[in-house]
Amino acid sequence: MSSCQRVARPITRSLQQSHVSHISPFALGRAFSQSAARKDEVPPSTTSAPAAEPVPSPASTAASPSEPKAPSGVDRDTVTAYWAERRLIKQGTPPVGSRRRRAAIKTSENIPFEQLPYQAFQEARKILQEDRQEKLRALQSTLASIKKLEETPADQLPGGERKKNMRLTSLRAHVEELKILADINDPIVKRKFEDGLGDMNKPIYRHLAEKKWRGYPFRLITQRIEQLNIVPDVLPKFEPTVDVQMYFRQDKVEPGEILPSLVTEKPPRLKVQVFNSGERLMSVVVMDSDVPNAETDSFDRRCHYLAANVPISPDQPSLPLSKVNKETQLAVPWLPAFSQMGAPYHRLSVFILEQKPGETLDIAKLKELYSARDGFSLKSFRDKFGLNPVGFNIFRTVWDEGTAGVMERAGVPGANIQFKHKRVYSLKGEKKQRGWEVKRQKPKYKSLWKYTHRIRGLPRYKGRKLD
Repeated sequence: MSSCQRVARPITRSLQQSHVSHISPFALGRAFSQSAARKDEVPPSTTSAPAAEPVPSPASTAASPSEPKAPSGVDRDTVTAYWAERRLIKQGTPPVGSRRRRAAIKTSENIPFEQLPYQAFQEARKILQEDRQEKLRALQSTLASIKKLEETPADQLPGGERKKNMRLTSLRAHVEELKILADINDPIVKRKFEDGLGDMNKPIYRHLAEKKWRGYPFRLITQRIEQLNIVPDVLPKFEPTVDVQMYFRQDKVEPGEILPSLVTEKPPRLKVQVFNSGERLMSVVVMDSDVPNAETDSFDRRCHYLAANVPISPDQPSLPLSKVNKETQLAVPWLPAFSQMGAPYHRLSVFILEQKPGETLDIAKLKELYSARDGFSLKSFRDKFGLNPVGFNIFRTVWDEGTAGVMERAGVPGANIQFKHKRVYSLKGEKKQRGWEVKRQKPKYKSLWKYTHRIRGLPRYKGRKLD
């Protein structure tokens, strides 16, 4: 490429972009085919298809006060710079769609997704709408069967009350499955889910969210549970069923990441995403399972945070630990993560435990039992109050240059303690020196001493002898 072409290329690109931006929307709205309509083509029906869910306006999709906000000057819908994308992902507000789509939105007219002027796309949407209507008819039939079965007395059915309840459970599960199948192939639903605009109160969006979480995030968290020996060190058996993400100062923390002490001085914000409908009460426990005990030459456990009666629902996943109610929810306030010099890394586990439906825990009793923090047992806490562990996340901490200041501000003694490993000496006896040179150190081989090297443990002097 010549220097003239190199100079003219940016100018050509800018002119092409300005030309695209001035294209009339009528030109973009024309169909592909300009031929006459087929004679056997069925005219369009007067009954309109179910209206698509309106795309929320920027004002309605703005982040709530409890959610992380996008950096100033960065738009999630049109960002294309790598550094801006990384900043958005790190703060928990990923860019919308692909980079190619965002670049197209910046340089072209923003046509609604369901009105794209592609004939094959619109024909495929008609087929999907017919399939959806078929699923809706099956859904109505199943709901009618449930209503009829509920009105029928149990003594008139074979098997009695037991068989009736089993049949009702099966039909209700089939209804939830049909709700998902009715919208699973809708491109508008998939686009809204990928953009993070889905309503988590609807079964289809919860299904897609769980399917996405069961991929890499679930495998990662189960790997950390196995690698860091959370089972059986903390619980004898555990498998998470809820997605738990953790943010310190608006930065997302990967499971098992080693964090500086200054970062963990303030309590984190959790994002607890459940995949079944309804609101439920949760308990949150943050515990350190690697507290060194020099007297017993072992490790103890310490409770760093405990809250109960925290409501969580599919559409309200945000849980800032610093904003829980101190009177009715907070039992043990936040204690920063710390580790003494020379000690191995500490594992600080974050557990989400689901409470029994309709039951609340007595905060005064929790304060009385666990305000001392030391000697905390998650298994005992679970069994005593009938809780079910459903979510998990973890981070680690080691001694660093800011740990002493964090411990001093938190009122924790022991910053001047340093742990050292004891040297373990071998119990094996000393071995004799072996080799050709060792055998020829006697005066008999004096003429060969000038050819030998210094042997460790044997001084080189005239007339030396070996025992």
